[in-house]
Amino acid sequence: MNKTFIVEEEIRLDKYLSTKLNETRNQIEQLIKKEYVKVDNKVKAKTGYKLKLNQTIEVTFPTIEKKEIQKVDFDVEILYEDDYLLVLNKPSNLIVHDAPSVSEPTLVDWLKQKEISLSTISGEERHGIVHRLDKGTSGVMVVAKTNEAHVGLSRQLEDKSMGRIYLAITDLPLKDNQIIEGPIARSPNNRLKMGIVPHGKQAKSAFLKLDLSKNEKLELISAKLFTGRTHQIRVHLSSIDRHILGDNLYGFKGELNKINRVYLHAYNLYLIHPITNEKMDFTADIPDDMNEFLEKHFNMESINEKIDKNDIINSFSSFC
Repeated sequence: MNKTFIVEEEIRLDKYLSTKLNETRNQIEQLIKKEYVKVDNKVKAKTGYKLKLNQTIEVTFPTIEKKEIQKVDFDVEILYEDDYLLVLNKPSNLIVHDAPSVSEPTLVDWLKQKEISLSTISGEERHGIVHRLDKGTSGVMVVAKTNEAHVGLSRQLEDKSMGRIYLAITDLPLKDNQIIEGPIARSPNNRLKMGIVPHGKQAKSAFLKLDLSKNEKLELISAKLFTGRTHQIRVHLSSIDRHILGDNLYGFKGELNKINRVYLHAYNLYLIHPITNEKMDFTADIPDDMNEFLEKHFNMESINEKIDKNDIINSFSSFC
């Protein structure tokens, strides 16, 4: 898909395209840097290029390349699908998209093997991926089938009309419901970790107490994100000396060493359909491994009452 424009004002290339394409700043930056933008038939890879009157801009959106994909032997639950969106319940220990360090099949490989139409605006490795979940995190996520849907959903992430609510089991109870704000960036001491650092990107999370374990040492909590930084929930909990079970990277220690993933689950996702403007929300059932742990260590009658999505949303509204 190509789009052509005639410049009618002297302005930076990235700012001009942001007014014409209505895409996110990051997506426009990627289009320019990956040489999908030409000015007067010459590629311009600098976002700050100063345009002149009557120049011709041509934007070529990337198309899906027919390249070999990894064969997958797993399946992913589809919660909703139409011509524009695909909402999935991602299993734990599944990587969302390819990267130089990834050798195993990914969610994107599964999507391609299923021959599902996907947006191309995020590049070859991230076809359709609007937002990601960590490898160990399970739960609901949305995939864009078209570039138009991708742009609309990305805009919702920025203006917070799309939101996510998580469930997690922590090694110590919270003292109270609370909001944590702290800038997040790569840890200077461990490149595998993120941390709260002064030069990081602004990040805000809210945490809600749900229920204590039978021995009152563990707690099921809910988390609501106001921003979407890498490892955000895990970093913010670690900052108050609370850790999600199984999260050895961020300090979880204890006798429960047989847990092979982080007990963090994306429970609910709400959004506005980018084409029809319909308000929608989706809930992913707690996965079997996490549910079995709850059954063993918690009172399930109480848990089932506490995880009503409407009650959780209303509780967050009361202090956020």
